[in-house]
Amino acid sequence: MGHAGMAATVVRYLRSVGSPTSAAAEPEPLEVLPRPDLRAVGEDERAPVSPAQFRAVLGNFASGVTVITAPALEGEDGPAGFACQSFASLSLDPPLVTFMVARTSTTWPRIARAGVFCVNILGAEQGALCRGFAVSGADKFAGVAHTPAPVTGSPRLDAVPAWIDCRIHAVHTGGDHLIVVGRVQAMGALGEGAPLLFHKGRFGRLAD
Repeated sequence: MGHAGMAATVVRYLRSVGSPTSAAAEPEPLEVLPRPDLRAVGEDERAPVSPAQFRAVLGNFASGVTVITAPALEGEDGPAGFACQSFASLSLDPPLVTFMVARTSTTWPRIARAGVFCVNILGAEQGALCRGFAVSGADKFAGVAHTPAPVTGSPRLDAVPAWIDCRIHAVHTGGDHLIVVGRVQAMGALGEGAPLLFHKGRFGRLAD
């Protein structure tokens, strides 16, 4: 899919969740994307692996940990954010990153409406910060110092080893998750400190 096709996809998705979009960017009208069936197999089929086995095997893959944030829009109490380990770099030219979010997430619609986000890459000592953003329904930003990212204004959490300021570039469906692609607008790193890792259901750190 080319850039124009990906742009059309994200505009259709954002419209489906009620986000304002630029009329000049895409012709009218654009149909709303249907919500795909969340089941990967039919009602009369047996899944090839169980959810428990899937988690157990994939838990052997160590991943970094991030917090994805977005600025508050008019009428909202505060900014949005959630802990995310499904993050990766995607492309150098253009500079793209991607993260995955559950379709049941209550935070994702707020990020979609904002149309922007900041990836906050967590350091080895920030497990408690990650846990705070993994809780649903709480004031996740209570006591958390942050400043606006330079382009989008998304919260850039203080003391994180690295951050990436993005605009939503495309949204794709992936079973019970959404695959969100962001186009990088600005980024920065302290260049020091070990990363926070997640492995077999626990936080960890690189051994010296």
